[in-house]
Amino acid sequence: MATFLIIGADRGIGLAICRQLAARGEAVVAACLGGGEAYDGSAVEVLPDIDVTSGAAVARMAEALAARGGRIDCLIHVAGVLGLDALGNLDYDDIRRQIEINTIGPLRAVEAVLPHLAADAKVGIVTSRVGSLADNGTGRMYAYRVSKAGANMVALNLHHDLSKRGIAVAALHPGMVATDLTKDIPGDFQYISPDEAAEGLIRRMDALTLETSGRFWHANGEALPW
Repeated sequence: MATFLIIGADRGIGLAICRQLAARGEAVVAACLGGGEAYDGSAVEVLPDIDVTSGAAVARMAEALAARGGRIDCLIHVAGVLGLDALGNLDYDDIRRQIEINTIGPLRAVEAVLPHLAADAKVGIVTSRVGSLADNGTGRMYAYRVSKAGANMVALNLHHDLSKRGIAVAALHPGMVATDLTKDIPGDFQYISPDEAAEGLIRRMDALTLETSGRFWHANGEALPW
């Protein structure tokens, strides 16, 4: 049995990941922005009120991990936001907010729990293929694209630093998932459920090794361009 820390586990993909991991017998710690009410009566251990934009909240998370013994075998950072915008109507405060959550958030969280990562741990940062420079063929979504491109760089940087310690790191695209984040995106997409996305992301983390570290993976197993 491995210990998994899922950050951003209140609902959607994060909640589905926690439930699936718990169902297969793993020890699961769910770091939630809210109170974690979705886990009432479950085997998942909830760390409530973990806002990845708050240094104090992330420090509390690290302290709680230390109190329970500390060792984390796999960290999956899911927490994120999506806001729609377009050139000519940009909200720069919202751009800063998305960067704070989507880009700085995973870096702050991983750094805080680094002392608790096992020697052969795995780290997955859920980003999005809209953060890929090579895959951008439509423009728009400035804040989200920029913040997720930044998250991809965080993942790649962490790979270079942490692989030297035996820790594998991957950037992960969950697919086009039907959640509250994506409901307002214009266009006709083939959406998948949070459960389907969670299954794919768990498979990617199960398969992640030092040899495949430092890559950008679609939940379906496709290697994506940076």
